[in-house]
Amino acid sequence: MRTGNPSFTRLLAGAASLMALSVAAPATVQAQAVLDEIIVTATKRAENQQQVPISVGTVAPEKLDAVMSGGVDLLALSAQVPSLYVESTFSRTFPRFYIRGLGNSDFDLTSTQPVGLVIDEVVQENPMLRGFPLFDVERVEVLRGPQGTLFGRNTPAGTVSFISKKPTQETEGYLTASYGSKNTIGAEGAIGGALVDGILSARLSMKYDRKDDFIDNTFTGEKNAAGGHNEVAARLQLAYEKGPLSALFNVHARDLDGTARVFVANAIKKGSNDLSSTFSRNSVFQNGQNALSVSSQGGSLKLEYDFDGVMLTSITGFETVDVYTRGDIDGGVAGRGPGFVPFDSETADAVPDHAQWTQELRLSNADGERFRWQGGLFYFNEDVTAYGYAYGNAADPRGIAIFTDSQQETKTWALFGQASYDLTEQVTLTGGLRYNDEEKDFAVIRTMPGVPGSTTGGAELSDGQVTWDLSLTYKATDDVNLFARVANGYRAPSIQSRPLFYFGNNINRDALSIAKAETLMSYEAGVKSDLWERKARLNVTAFYTDIEDQQFTAVGGASNNNTLINAKGGEGYGFEAELELLPVENLMLTGGLSYNHTEIKDSTLRIPVCGGGCTVTDPVVNGFAQLDGNSFPNAPKWIFSASARYGIPVEGGEIYAFTDWNYRSKVNFFLYTSREFYSDSKLEGGLKLGYVSDDEKLGVAIFGRNITNEKSLEGAIDFNNLTGIVNQAPFYGVELTSKF
Repeated sequence: MRTGNPSFTRLLAGAASLMALSVAAPATVQAQAVLDEIIVTATKRAENQQQVPISVGTVAPEKLDAVMSGGVDLLALSAQVPSLYVESTFSRTFPRFYIRGLGNSDFDLTSTQPVGLVIDEVVQENPMLRGFPLFDVERVEVLRGPQGTLFGRNTPAGTVSFISKKPTQETEGYLTASYGSKNTIGAEGAIGGALVDGILSARLSMKYDRKDDFIDNTFTGEKNAAGGHNEVAARLQLAYEKGPLSALFNVHARDLDGTARVFVANAIKKGSNDLSSTFSRNSVFQNGQNALSVSSQGGSLKLEYDFDGVMLTSITGFETVDVYTRGDIDGGVAGRGPGFVPFDSETADAVPDHAQWTQELRLSNADGERFRWQGGLFYFNEDVTAYGYAYGNAADPRGIAIFTDSQQETKTWALFGQASYDLTEQVTLTGGLRYNDEEKDFAVIRTMPGVPGSTTGGAELSDGQVTWDLSLTYKATDDVNLFARVANGYRAPSIQSRPLFYFGNNINRDALSIAKAETLMSYEAGVKSDLWERKARLNVTAFYTDIEDQQFTAVGGASNNNTLINAKGGEGYGFEAELELLPVENLMLTGGLSYNHTEIKDSTLRIPVCGGGCTVTDPVVNGFAQLDGNSFPNAPKWIFSASARYGIPVEGGEIYAFTDWNYRSKVNFFLYTSREFYSDSKLEGGLKLGYVSDDEKLGVAIFGRNITNEKSLEGAIDFNNLTGIVNQAPFYGVELTSKF
């Protein structure tokens, strides 16, 4: 749905702003810079992005600084890279990543995802680990397509990798402070340098964000009852290098307190996708509590030893997280609104105990050899305890009515290897193979205070899978590379039980679901080119994906439950195109475009539909919607992004303007289709105007996000009313930066 000007008009407005910056460039073109070489680690080797036979998208630090202005969370990355979409029904945590339309809309705290997230070479498996804020980052890499050989299971769609800036021997750092809308205060900084000359260096990075509550609760009369947060995160790195041995130690922590995402009952008009006339971003009418707290800590140790041309690498990682989130799920007050609210529903989820250990050992030969190889072992162990609470019993409307305690342990080990051979000076063949073995144990107990006894359930799974990839690269010229790649991917089997709203006595039969392993085959071909004397860079990839036993989550419905299901098949196809351009001196343009067609292929697959009177447009038989032919949830067909930076040199520095725009087409929230539960196309833009001194010791800027006041549905709950979630309101602020 949209309000105000249509998104297409805003798309034209965004394009016009980019052209306006181009027109403002000097007419006389003098000596121009060339595009920087982008080094990525998509193959676990440092390589030029243009020479890697994988579809790789990156977000440069300056663009990242702009889109993350004002202390926004990882949802700001959505649509900044072709084929990447990010959404969440939580607040500043639990981002759900989608690549080429493949993702998971599950809101369960033990759910698995088909998009891997790696931070500083350590996988972040639990969804609650994935919200760790971005700061002091060197780059963001988005690897599209299956990455099973080197990154393992649960990467059939691809992998998102965050790489922090590392310690160096040079003493340097920065400090950034910002102030913006709704009394938002942000501070970020880093300092690093040598501790022992030539041997030991360190880097300390920190981030602080605070936003005042701004949402009034008109039911309780409380002003500024929700919407705010207070977040602190830090990272300390120590780097050692002497002779053949190098080591990198990383310890990090995060603490977040605030409110969860606010749900609004009957925010959507029945029979349409429009927001109701009473909807407001700044007020709610609720009788439930709202809270969110996340505390996470982790560390890693990377050791490398050079045995005269053969490198041994060890990466040991540990992560732990403690989470509590509580919300008014019905979004209103039973019998009093807004609109029809048949009964109150207030729930909470918690992860009080969690531990993840990872270990990778890898051997590789030196870069530059005609035959390049690497291979190793990987081990993963995760123990997680998740609590679920449903509130409101006969004795106490705010007391606990149902409590669930879930325990899950996952153990995985893998063997992997990959090799590249230069058949000629122009042609390189690369192949990889991995065997992954996984065991998963799950147990759940449900109790009802005041009711004798308890109900238990559980399951055990084990699975072994082989993944592989094969690619061919052809160096057409020094600046143009062609590649073709075939790869398969694997998503481990999943277990889920969420019996908060189940009142039977056989959880395993009626309230526990298991999804078997998902596998897929991916075929892609592309071209990577540096053009116009390296003043332009154009990369294009076309792909086709065939999926077997695709895992989905039937979310919500009349029972407000999560049920894992397997579709017999699914398919996706499309393309990605990325452009960087230096048309004239001091002007930098970037653009990205992707098309993703997705389709469920299962004529027998049916699920229950909404419990609040939505208008289902799929064929419905006895309350079950037929899904064959539907697109995947949260899978926009079109994603477009563009940015422009123009600088005007002045005495002692530069005045600059940076603008970025991202567009995504319609997305459907659930597996079934309806007239209510989708988001129409959306275009959001940002603008940053500033000054930076020649030595970069001083920088000042004003910025705005969502500057056209786009209002769009971002998610929904189909439990018992037309509950909706909308995107963030326009945000404006000022920023001061000092580098040293």
